[in-house]
Amino acid sequence: MRAATTIVTGVVILIVWQIWTDAAHVPSTLMPSPVAIAQAAGKSWHTLWPALQITGAEGIIGFIIAIAAGVALGVGFHCSRLLHATLLPYLTAAQTLPLIAIAPMFLIWFGFEPTGKVVLVAIFGLFPVAVQTVRGLDSVPRFYEDVALTCGASPAWTLWHVKLRVAARQIFGGIRISAAYTLSTATTAEYLGARKGLGIWLQMAYNSFRTPLIFVAAFAIIIATGILLLLVDGVELALLGNPEDDDLS
Repeated sequence: MRAATTIVTGVVILIVWQIWTDAAHVPSTLMPSPVAIAQAAGKSWHTLWPALQITGAEGIIGFIIAIAAGVALGVGFHCSRLLHATLLPYLTAAQTLPLIAIAPMFLIWFGFEPTGKVVLVAIFGLFPVAVQTVRGLDSVPRFYEDVALTCGASPAWTLWHVKLRVAARQIFGGIRISAAYTLSTATTAEYLGARKGLGIWLQMAYNSFRTPLIFVAAFAIIIATGILLLLVDGVELALLGNPEDDDLS
């Protein structure tokens, strides 16, 4: 039902947008119509698709690293109050830095190669995963751990098989937040300095004042991000099942 409502809302917005641009005779260089954007996408698909593949690869690799590092850091923060007190404030402070402020350093260190974009995506993506992991673990009711320990389980087994299982919903919330910014971070990093990718494609569209192509790039990021979020939801459903059927949620 919610998906249908979202689709209908999107269609209505596109129709109103098209009617407005046609009726007001808005120049395509200022605000292209949905039809003009779709036509531009079709004509430029042979260059858009390779660029999107490069950006997608950088984003996915960085996203996977962010998940692994974020969960590991979250577990570390939960298990060690000293680690929590010493590193979490610096991790939080790092997230306040705009991408444009640190991207030049990564250009110096990694050049225009994709490696720097992957590292940037991982750095900006691990924070919500780490925070939601430690919050999820801290909020697990004590009796879950007590029951496991009473039955002879070790603290390590209890952490990995009980506490992380109970906190998994909240951890996936952090993963979902990270996924929402993955491709936009990769594109912005490419825009600031790269050889290939959607960011460079967008930069060329801007430099040539081809406004429809700028909207094409924006819609490509939105659609690709939506697909990534659906994949995250699918993995969560496969691993944890329906939330209504989960007695531990």
